[in-house]
Amino acid sequence: MGETVRLTAAQAMTRWLSVQMTGEGERFIEGVWAIFGHGNVAGIGEALHGIGDDLPTWRGQNEQTMAHAAIAYAKGCARRRAMAVTSSIGPGATNMVTAAALAHVNRLPVLFIAGDVFANRRPDPVLQQVEDFEDGTVSANDCFRPVVRYFDRITRPEHLLTALPRALRAMTDPVNCGPVCLSFCQDVQTEAYDWPEAFFAPRVWHIRRPEPDMRELEEVAEMIRAAKAPVIVCGGGVIYSQAEHSLAKFATRFNIPVIETQAGKSALPQDHPMNYGAAGVDGSAAANRLAAKADLVIGIGTRLQDFTTGSRTLFGGAKLASINVQPYDASKHGGVSLVADAMAALRALVNALGDYRADTADPRARADWLAAVDAHCAAPAGGNELPTDAQVIGAVQRASTTDSIAMCAAGTMPGALKLLWQAAQGGYHMEYGYSCMGYEIAGAMGLKLAQPDREVLCFVGDGSYMMANSELATAVMRRIPFTVILTDNRGYGCINRLQQGCGGEEFNNLYKHCNVEAQPQIDFVAHAASMGAHAVKATGIPDLEAQIAAARTRDIPTVIVIDTTAAPGPGDGLEAAGHWWDVAVPEVAGSEKLKRAYAEYLGHAARQSLAN
Repeated sequence: MGETVRLTAAQAMTRWLSVQMTGEGERFIEGVWAIFGHGNVAGIGEALHGIGDDLPTWRGQNEQTMAHAAIAYAKGCARRRAMAVTSSIGPGATNMVTAAALAHVNRLPVLFIAGDVFANRRPDPVLQQVEDFEDGTVSANDCFRPVVRYFDRITRPEHLLTALPRALRAMTDPVNCGPVCLSFCQDVQTEAYDWPEAFFAPRVWHIRRPEPDMRELEEVAEMIRAAKAPVIVCGGGVIYSQAEHSLAKFATRFNIPVIETQAGKSALPQDHPMNYGAAGVDGSAAANRLAAKADLVIGIGTRLQDFTTGSRTLFGGAKLASINVQPYDASKHGGVSLVADAMAALRALVNALGDYRADTADPRARADWLAAVDAHCAAPAGGNELPTDAQVIGAVQRASTTDSIAMCAAGTMPGALKLLWQAAQGGYHMEYGYSCMGYEIAGAMGLKLAQPDREVLCFVGDGSYMMANSELATAVMRRIPFTVILTDNRGYGCINRLQQGCGGEEFNNLYKHCNVEAQPQIDFVAHAASMGAHAVKATGIPDLEAQIAAARTRDIPTVIVIDTTAAPGPGDGLEAAGHWWDVAVPEVAGSEKLKRAYAEYLGHAARQSLAN
């Protein structure tokens, strides 16, 4: 038997995590976000203090939002690096469940280390313990089970010998990548064990690049060779595969236009001649026209979410070939699967397609669309009208550089940005798998940590800001600069528009339609400034552009508040933008407006494909 070292379970965990490396010689787990409580302060807290800068610890303000920061960091690193998040038992742990679901849906790695009850059960029920009357093994942490890729409850120290490698395997697996939860009983954290020294030898984790099956490759190649009007749908898997340049070469060589999902946007810069913009519900006229007339849709690294497919009405009778590292995604919508890493598949297809050339590309349609976007986003000519979201986006676009990254998560802005933002390569970061309100500010902080040399421009509505803003204080404390563009339309303007679009009446979304005694008059500038951020209210579009430029000189977050109108949607006034989205309408209607909305709904629903 080899040499051993006696450590507590928590000390062993932190030591092991500190020597898990990437192929580039960096720690895979960059550090640990922590809010301590009675379930983790004595065990994990002591261990983190002891290991010091070998595994840095950062304090957040809320368990959910510090987890959002960790998730944004992993997304900003294209899943090549990640962070851990630890909490106490009870509410600290369940606060992280929403973030775990966000990471699960978006296939992003994060390590949740949730404090748990006593394994020995001597003091049960302890403070914050959730008791199940029929199952003595249940705790609040069982809420994580459906929203993580791997779950383990650590009830003995030596469980870590297998649990930790399994956790990193899940987080570095391109097929099953996602969050992990180690539910760490608080007494076990402090228990000692004689650990093999070999357990703490540094280990390098390489991201696999699965090659395509030759039969599947030939089937998809034959579909492409037979297609007259193919179109590529670019998903986030292109970015996680680091296949951006491979996609650009492939699309150019074979003259196949590329249309984008939220996760895939900026894999090709907007100025690439084969980039026709956003697809689907929040899609461009050029992209959706290509999709509607396509005879073959080639999905690359996309899970084909309803916004991309127009709730299964956009692609009509086109055949579908789906390139994806995850077989579950590759087989969606009755498509022909090519299960492989995106870069490996594209390289193999180049050899299989020979001198094939499509005739789908329409440069004039692309140029017309981009000209329409410029006009739609132009500064207002004058008057006292509140600016639209498009005009705000236009101002930020004009003030941005090729190093800027636009980021967002929920509300009107995700659809508007996907439709209108003209990204440089890698200049777009959107959490739209879960579209979680409150991700934005914490996510901007995590993204800036992942890409410190790029400017982060965080778009957030007043509704999302009110849900989660406290990590501004963390960013101030740590001197992490980013710019927040806070658009104030005095409520949930996005859902107010959806409510009306579904035939309903304006109700409970904008403050003026709520059952309140008086509309709140929230001073967002004073609020952000109270946490130490530089905060200012833009007097209009020209001032917004100037304030964005000025923010680059600071080493703390800048919050720029601008009042906007709640009226127009992302594509209003932009010809042929967008597509139908399936949001169910009441079958029994109390108004003529609702009856018309239901009749229109039935017409769209009749066109839906029911393929699996």
